[in-house]
Amino acid sequence: MAGLFEGNLLLEALDTADRALLAPYLERGHRGRGAVLFRAGEDVSHVTFPLNQTTVTLVSRMSDGRMIETATVGHEGAVGGVVSNGYLPAFSEAIVQVAGDVMRLDAERLTRARASSPVLRDLFVRYADCLLAQVLQSVACNAVHPIEERCLRWLLTFQDRLGTPVLPVTQEMLAEMLGVRRTYLTGVIGALQRRGLISVRRGQITILDRAQAEHAACECYGRVRNHFRTVLGAVYAEGRGIVAVDPTARENSRLSPSRA
Repeated sequence: MAGLFEGNLLLEALDTADRALLAPYLERGHRGRGAVLFRAGEDVSHVTFPLNQTTVTLVSRMSDGRMIETATVGHEGAVGGVVSNGYLPAFSEAIVQVAGDVMRLDAERLTRARASSPVLRDLFVRYADCLLAQVLQSVACNAVHPIEERCLRWLLTFQDRLGTPVLPVTQEMLAEMLGVRRTYLTGVIGALQRRGLISVRRGQITILDRAQAEHAACECYGRVRNHFRTVLGAVYAEGRGIVAVDPTARENSRLSPSRA
């Protein structure tokens, strides 16, 4: 059963008893880039756990077709039915940005498991708090920070999920996530290249200097990262992303209601 839970920090953080509650209902699958996990207005029937480098973005789509990223989720979390009890209409759209494997769980099964396990319920409440923090900080960031700083925030967040400085990001994709025109982003990317922070090749952007990129990014990146670390005990390592929760932090992140 252990292998069933590998590749996603939330699943890996579960103890034996909580794993037993979910294991019979987990479904592994592969999702290609651009796959839509759910759309706004649709009932969310499943919780999806990205595995390893699989990355999903939550976006809000405008009536004119434009969309903007509100949160990025990788192997540190899950999307769909996490904040609510599932089977409620989605407000945003979830799109796979980096293809890979995912684990799916019927939203109702997670609701039942949370009801029967205070420890599991606490873990998902903590994660929901972190996801909400990311969304709220994204709103503030989009409202007040310069596009260069927002661009670096997004690239750093993406790197955390992938664990590599070489990001499979096109300029078209980045412009779409930031809600700006492709032609406008070209100037932004050029300025960041001249500062030695990134390099650009066809279909990829490489973060050349992680420390300087963090320094040049807006405060939003650090605030969200630190909130994850404080609330969940997830460890962020430069160049490796959000890596495994160490045993001490993992125990602290579970709360403490003892099992009867």
